[in-house]
Amino acid sequence: MKISYEDLLYLFEHNKDHVDETVFYFDDDPEEAEHYIGYIPEVKGDIEDGCDFKTAKELFEAKVFDGKSIKERWEHVVVFQFGGFGAEDFIEMYGEDILRNRKRVDE
Repeated sequence: MKISYEDLLYLFEHNKDHVDETVFYFDDDPEEAEHYIGYIPEVKGDIEDGCDFKTAKELFEAKVFDGKSIKERWEHVVVFQFGGFGAEDFIEMYGEDILRNRKRVDE
């Protein structure tokens, strides 16, 4: 699913309850390896084979994907799951209201 970088950042900043296992891949990666990101408040400290960040912005700007950040590689990011739901189903169930609020705030 294609979602704008700004919308994904907004979802992570304003909907922490439902982004706990967001799964994506880079469409320019020949193996299309899955990457998991999310907000998991009960996990403190080191995450095996991973890292943690204090903010969504810090996560999206960390250069941990072949020396580049999610933000820098955005044109190749394909999000396909949020919190166990397919990306399109998630947006339909939860995201539309959140993103509608974002648009009101931005106006």
